[in-house]
Amino acid sequence: MCGWFFFLVYCLSFSVCRKMLSSGVCTSTVQLPGKVVVVTGANTGIGKETAKELAQRGARVYLACRDVEKGELVAKDIQTTTGNQQVLVRKLDLSDTKSIRAFAKGFLTEEKHLHILINNAGVMMCPYSKTADGFEMHIGVNHLGHFLLTHLLLEKLKESAPSRIVNVSSLAHHLGRIHFHNLQGEKFYNAGLAYCHSKLANILFTQELARRLKGSGVTTYSVHPGTVQSELVRHSSFMRWMWWLFSFFIKTPQQGAQTSLHCALTEGLEILSGNHFSDCHVTWVSAQARNETIARRLWDVSCDLLGLPMD
Repeated sequence: MCGWFFFLVYCLSFSVCRKMLSSGVCTSTVQLPGKVVVVTGANTGIGKETAKELAQRGARVYLACRDVEKGELVAKDIQTTTGNQQVLVRKLDLSDTKSIRAFAKGFLTEEKHLHILINNAGVMMCPYSKTADGFEMHIGVNHLGHFLLTHLLLEKLKESAPSRIVNVSSLAHHLGRIHFHNLQGEKFYNAGLAYCHSKLANILFTQELARRLKGSGVTTYSVHPGTVQSELVRHSSFMRWMWWLFSFFIKTPQQGAQTSLHCALTEGLEILSGNHFSDCHVTWVSAQARNETIARRLWDVSCDLLGLPMD
C-alpha cells in the first residue's frame, strides 16, 4: 500500500506540472466523413468525449459498451450535440469472451470497413475477482479483452487501410511487471499493482502489434491520457478522496481524450507506430515496457489463454 501511495502522489504531482506546462490539445483538422470508428467504454468519461469528437468530424461511430441503456442515452446526447445521427450503440462486455466474439461477429456483419479502433475501456483497483473466463479482472478486461477484440477486427482494419488502433494505457505502467507465473493473481494480489501490470501489458501489446503490422497500412499507438476525473476510481474510496483533494489539477474527460484523438487523427503519425504518447507527444516508457522478449512472450501467452493462433 505504501509504494502505491507514493506512486499516486508522484502521478498527481506529475499531472500538476504537465497541466501547468503544456496544453496537450489535438490540433488536427482532419474530417471523417465515410469513416467507421469503434470506441470501447464510450458511455462515460474519456471514451464518451472521444466518441463525441469523432462524431463531430463526421465519422460513423460505434459506442461499444457493457451498459447499453446508458450507452443509448449518451448516443442521443452526441447525436443532438453534433447533428450526426450515425452514432450507434452495441453491447460489449470485455470481461466475457463470448460477448467480445458476439460484438465482433455483429460488427463484421454490419460494416464493410473499420478505420479507427480505440481500445479505451478499463477497470481500476477492483477487489480480487475473475472474468467469466477465469482471468483476473484487470488483466482480463484491460489487456486480454482488448487483445481478443483487436484480433477479431484486425482483418477488417487491414482491408480498410490506412487505419489506426489506439490503446489507452497509463503512467501507472511504470510500477507494472508481467509476472507470468502469477498472471491471474492467484499467488499474490494487490489491486493497485494489478492495474499497473495491465497498463504495462497495454504498452507491450501495442509495441508487438506494431512490429507485426509493419507494411500492412495499420498503425497502432498507446497513450497516457493524464490523471482524469472519471468513473475508473469507483472501486476505491481512498482514490476518490485523493481525486477530490487534487480536483483542481485533474484533467476533465475532454482534456483526457486529447491524446487519443491526436493518435487517431494526426496526419503523418504512421512512422511513429508502436510509440507511447502523453499530452499529444511521444513520451518515455519504463525499461519493462521496452523489453521485446517480454512483449513477444506476452503475445504468445495471451494467444494461448484466448485460444488464438500464435502467428
